[in-house]
Amino acid sequence: MTNLRWRKSSYSSGNGGACVEVAPLLSGLAVRDSKTPGGPILRFSPGEWQTFLSAVKDGTLNV
Repeated sequence: MTNLRWRKSSYSSGNGGACVEVAPLLSGLAVRDSKTPGGPILRFSPGEWQTFLSAVKDGTLNV
């Protein structure tokens, strides 16, 4: 997990706000908090990531 190519959303303002970074994996995606790059990393399969994105887009994400 040390050689991942992390990127932020183009919507990120770059002012140290609440951002996440994503990195492609061989099968899926890794996600981390940009303010804590050495902290925990979440791993999503392609299907899990699509389910997450769909829930965010349609407003059904319950957090």
